[in-house]
Amino acid sequence: MDARDEFLDIFYDNIDRDGADKLLEWLEKSDFFTAPASTNRHCCHEGGLCQHSINVYKRFVKLLENEYGEGWTEIVSPESVAIMGLLHDVCKVDTYKTDFRNVKDESGYWVKKPYYKIDDSLPYGHGEKSVYIISAFMKLTREEALAINWHMGEYDQRVKNGGGNLMSDVFYKYPICFFMHLADLTATYLDEKTE
Repeated sequence: MDARDEFLDIFYDNIDRDGADKLLEWLEKSDFFTAPASTNRHCCHEGGLCQHSINVYKRFVKLLENEYGEGWTEIVSPESVAIMGLLHDVCKVDTYKTDFRNVKDESGYWVKKPYYKIDDSLPYGHGEKSVYIISAFMKLTREEALAINWHMGEYDQRVKNGGGNLMSDVFYKYPICFFMHLADLTATYLDEKTE
């Protein structure tokens, strides 16, 4: 099964919230299923964003199972886990563009090589941009919005600029948000290799 089909299976099996169909329509019209997840790090290839989203969802479920056992669905709904895991990076939709640069090949000749560059038409931030986009289609719970907003953890620009106490407060008050961050980290560093 390819990543697009796997994503859609998880989405349809778990997400039934009002507006989810419109959000999925928007994703289908965008480059979500063909975009990379990064310019030169994790899943930096065509379709990488979709694959990364699936990887984060799967890691999220494993973390919840490890922490809470089979009863994890009594703590957080499978729908919420799918929303947070699959949609945390919709901020990257239509952000990466292909460009070319000159590089020397093995024989020393200059050749044009494609690479991804960032061209963000809505520079709203990262997690907060995902919350903004999702909220245009469907209502998020407080926990979902916080988990998506802070999924970058210590790598979030707001934390780097001195906002670490906000993130820490969220992680203490809403442990699911911390697990979402861990899911993003483990998917990125353990499941996805740079190319």
